[in-house]
Amino acid sequence: MWGVRPSADVTMSSVADLFKGRVVGVVLTGMGRDGANGLRKIKEYGGVTIAEDKSTCVVFGMPKVAIEEGAADVVAPLHEIADRIVDAVKRLS
Repeated sequence: MWGVRPSADVTMSSVADLFKGRVVGVVLTGMGRDGANGLRKIKEYGGVTIAEDKSTCVVFGMPKVAIEEGAADVVAPLHEIADRIVDAVKRLS
């Protein structure tokens, strides 16, 4: 995002600031720690945060950090995440 890499934290933080608690944030497989701070901010505003479970991750870096830091409300395998997003949107509506 505008030359910022990695950018998941920047993007999620911006969305959290703009939409407050009406956000669902998801961190999927990936290397590093990007996304954990953004998820934490979404969670602080009252949004719902989801991280992919280790069992379906190709690289369990980003989700692991989010889970270990307590930023993920829900931990689910990839094949369940779409349903978890739908459930979260219904709760936030």
